[in-house]
Amino acid sequence: MSLLDGKKVLIFVGDIYEDLELWYPKVRLEEEGAKITLAGPDAGTIYKGKNGYPCKSDVSYMNVEASDFDALVIPGGFMPDKLRRDPKVLEITRNFDNQGKLIAFICHAGWIPISAKIVKGRKLTSVNAIKDDLENAGAIWTDEPVVVDENFISSRTPVDLGHFMKAIIEYLK
Repeated sequence: MSLLDGKKVLIFVGDIYEDLELWYPKVRLEEEGAKITLAGPDAGTIYKGKNGYPCKSDVSYMNVEASDFDALVIPGGFMPDKLRRDPKVLEITRNFDNQGKLIAFICHAGWIPISAKIVKGRKLTSVNAIKDDLENAGAIWTDEPVVVDENFISSRTPVDLGHFMKAIIEYLK
């Protein structure tokens, strides 16, 4: 029996995602027994990472509901800036928060919770480039490898992926 057997995790995917920030969480969570669903703008589409690595979506996020999952993982890259413009992405993200479910994001992925208007008063971290964005949205930004604040887990960059994944696995088990 694995630590996360029976857990279902949604991961957003879209063009120009940060390769390591999607693949490392996906593989680690699968190793622990979690079922991963990759949700992009369209089902069955191959999206290219920032470094060119392909990732095929399982479903369109238009057809998913937070109630069907235990956690949401949002990789960084330029993808979050594109996806945060879609009201459905923001609705899904808000619903995870409203249901008290884990929302884990790294690097530039904080843009999605910012646009979902759910970061006010939360202690978070991110890549330094969006520090001002998080603070202007009311978050309490800190420069740490990983920050856990209730149902939010945030991390800075691919260098921090080990800390990020330890926190996510600990939270979900």
